[in-house]
Amino acid sequence: MKSYWQNIQLIAALGIVFFGNITYSPQLWAQSVTSRSASLKFTPPPPPPDRGAAGDRGGAASRGCGIGNQSLMALVPKYEQTLSREKTEEISITKVWGLTTAEYPTFWFFVPYQNSSIAAMEFVLKDESTQPSQTVYRTPLIIPEIPGIVSVRLPATTAPLQIGKMYHWFFKVRVKCNPQQPTKLEYVEGWVQPTNLNSAAIARLKQVTPQERIALYVENGIWYDALTALAELRIGNPKNTVLAADWTSLLKSVGLEHLAAQPLINCCSPK
Repeated sequence: MKSYWQNIQLIAALGIVFFGNITYSPQLWAQSVTSRSASLKFTPPPPPPDRGAAGDRGGAASRGCGIGNQSLMALVPKYEQTLSREKTEEISITKVWGLTTAEYPTFWFFVPYQNSSIAAMEFVLKDESTQPSQTVYRTPLIIPEIPGIVSVRLPATTAPLQIGKMYHWFFKVRVKCNPQQPTKLEYVEGWVQPTNLNSAAIARLKQVTPQERIALYVENGIWYDALTALAELRIGNPKNTVLAADWTSLLKSVGLEHLAAQPLINCCSPK
């Protein structure tokens, strides 16, 4: 009889351990997901050499009437480089540049202005591999209803971007804060370069989840694709805290964490 009760006590003890593990394992899994999310860090690949890809992604105090004195910004990495022009002279250049695997990529911008303060918006994409440069795409844009992060997708009606070429983009906003004064032109500019993933990465893309796809782009330095894939997931799942953490981590890795809380707006299509 004693042996019987000892066995019962042993089974009960094992049950407590087993069910205790079941109770805590989801919490541990959630912590693991959060930790993995926080590690989504983009490491920009080396930018083009010499003076290629010079641009301006924004960042100075707004000269217009942006919310919180914020400025127009492009969501893209920037590089500060010092180049030698002559033996005794050095010049500082800001490069604004990223890679894409898409023939028709999407570009993302933070527009801090109220709808009533924007007179016009325009996006321009140029191929500067030839002289004179050729305008690939130019379009006026519908003005967003509220300040926030907007996107511009290169339409399939244009010629697809070619691997290895450098394309120069401009995002322009004409701001009219005071009806008694003329409009002011605010703009950001940068570069996009199409590239191919290696065969191993292409094979992995066919087997991964949407979030793993983003991580794959990050690992391979493909900025525009990683940002677009994550932004689209966030728009479809605005209350997902893991995606929100991923978004903050990705922007922080390129010095744009101050934009992480800005709303993603379903805008801006051509007029």
